[in-house]
Amino acid sequence: MGRAVEQAGETDDDENAKTFVFEDEGHTFGNVLKSIISDDPDVEFCGYIVPQTTNSKKMYFRIKAKNGKPEDILRKGLASLCKVCEMANQTLENSMERYRSSHS
Repeated sequence: MGRAVEQAGETDDDENAKTFVFEDEGHTFGNVLKSIISDDPDVEFCGYIVPQTTNSKKMYFRIKAKNGKPEDILRKGLASLCKVCEMANQTLENSMERYRSSHS
């Protein structure tokens, strides 16, 4: 997983809206993170873009909060994504173990 390396230069003074820049990330990561964060009731808007015009692979991820700070919402969303990945990995491991047991 890439890391949020910076906040993009913001042109407004809205503390409830921030754009985060992730290096080496694309649509796979952006789409799943957007899906998770969009479900948060404290989020007014969430979206991302991966510009095709740049040579460096960066994903710009924007959050506008109804309540709370965008940074906290991003942290919560990333933690939820980690839990989903851990659950998927555990399900896979369990399935592989059952398969090995039934075919030995």
